[in-house]
Amino acid sequence: MAIILRLDRMLADRKMQLSELSERIGISVVNLSNIKTGKIKAIRFSTLDAICRELDCQPGDILEYKEVEVEG
Repeated sequence: MAIILRLDRMLADRKMQLSELSERIGISVVNLSNIKTGKIKAIRFSTLDAICRELDCQPGDILEYKEVEVEG
């Protein structure tokens, strides 16, 4: 996948645990953990908005595009 999720880096920069973010924004730890580990296919704008608001960051701080070479 060409989109890399950097929630773990943002949490580390803010010295915040996943459980604390979960409590603050009202999204389950399981869902945030899936975002953190990249085990998702999509993310709701409302979820991204809540994360960015609480971590005082931009969507580009959490989402990164990396070109993937296509074999063939």
